[in-house]
Amino acid sequence: MFFNRNHIILLVVTVLVVFSGCSGYEKLLKSSDYRLKFTKAMEYYENEEYVRAGTLFDQISTVYRGTTKADTVFYYQAKSYFNQRDYILSGHHFKNLAFNFQNSVYAEESDYMVAYCYYKLSPKPSLDQENSVQAVNYFKLFMIKYPSSDRNDMAKLYIDEMRNKLVQKSYLSAILYYNLEDYRASIIALQNSLNEFPDTEHREELMFLLLRSNFLLAENSISARQVERYQDAVDEYYSFVGEFPESKYRQQADRIYDASLKEIPNGNILSGQ
Repeated sequence: MFFNRNHIILLVVTVLVVFSGCSGYEKLLKSSDYRLKFTKAMEYYENEEYVRAGTLFDQISTVYRGTTKADTVFYYQAKSYFNQRDYILSGHHFKNLAFNFQNSVYAEESDYMVAYCYYKLSPKPSLDQENSVQAVNYFKLFMIKYPSSDRNDMAKLYIDEMRNKLVQKSYLSAILYYNLEDYRASIIALQNSLNEFPDTEHREELMFLLLRSNFLLAENSISARQVERYQDAVDEYYSFVGEFPESKYRQQADRIYDASLKEIPNGNILSGQ
């Protein structure tokens, strides 16, 4: 490929502009002119140069602490990190702003953004859901603190989304023990999931797995514990068919019930039949 004279001139000018910009920014970083740094940081932010803006806001944040512009500096510092998708640092700065400047014009948005940063950090359901829990908690706190906020509708949607993720995480954790054939742990995890999320869409399946886990635990128990555990299976059967009499698992549940009764001396009496 051949370049004509105009192309070469344009390339040289572009390189000079880039290096000139870098040189000016490097000088600005070393400068003690904090007013200029604030002005340039705002310019960089408006031009969507968030890394440069964030670096300058970091430099001047301590200098402006206690001044009338402090909340503005901290707000744009937090926003710069948010726009870099650094939700950990962004949330940290929003949290400090909301706590230290409760009368600021940025206070409501900062409280909301703390929750929203946790929301953005929330992973897929199979992973640890601590950030999802924090998102739900902070969105709820926001709605209590700002009951008339026009952000509350979105907060409710995000809470529902995070709650569905927590339900899914609880479900996956519960059936994990069942699939690993650790029926003692499975019973605990399944019961905890049902207690924590009683209206889960997986309730029918979880209750059936709870019944089956009790039966399989009894089958694999020492003889001294079997009668008691078969009785537990019978009790779970009654709970299951009472709630889901037309369940797709009904035939399997009936077989478990019959097999359990056979292992219980005077089983018809113990089962209340």
